[in-house]
Amino acid sequence: MPTPYPTTSEPIREPLLVRAADAERVALAAGSAFHLLADGGDGGADAPGGGAFGVNRLVLAEGADGARPHYHARSSELFYVLGGVAEFLLGDRSRIAAVGDLVVVPPGLPHAFGAAPGRTAALLVVMSPAVERFGYFRHLGRVAAGLDTFDRLLPEQDRYDVHFTDPVPWQRARSRA
Repeated sequence: MPTPYPTTSEPIREPLLVRAADAERVALAAGSAFHLLADGGDGGADAPGGGAFGVNRLVLAEGADGARPHYHARSSELFYVLGGVAEFLLGDRSRIAAVGDLVVVPPGLPHAFGAAPGRTAALLVVMSPAVERFGYFRHLGRVAAGLDTFDRLLPEQDRYDVHFTDPVPWQRARSRA
């Protein structure tokens, strides 16, 4: 009978199970919050789950911005809408995504997102390949609490693979709504 697992000399990686109650919650403005699930900085390929994905659940208050315009040089970013309605700026196009919709942003494409005006949103966000990002989310939490500044994130753009771009297209898209 064949074995249900690899028989090579390569070690079997540990699976990752994060219980909802155990996920770290990072509060943002107006009741929005990140729920941190898996981080590429947790040991890379040796991490439980293999370090292949960075994953968080983002809950956005009514009409709240999720992220200002930025791009990722190394990673694709996947958004699955768990609840509510989200608005995305993908390059220069505004898109609406509702429950069950999937948005995948390739490396290099400037994008921004938030809850659609007058709506809340809950998103499962997956980055691959993973980079260490929990520090980035915690910094955003400190900014929301008035304990730190956004400008202090700017020197960390390469570390977190978050490269900020011109905010004006997103501001225009949001003001039209």
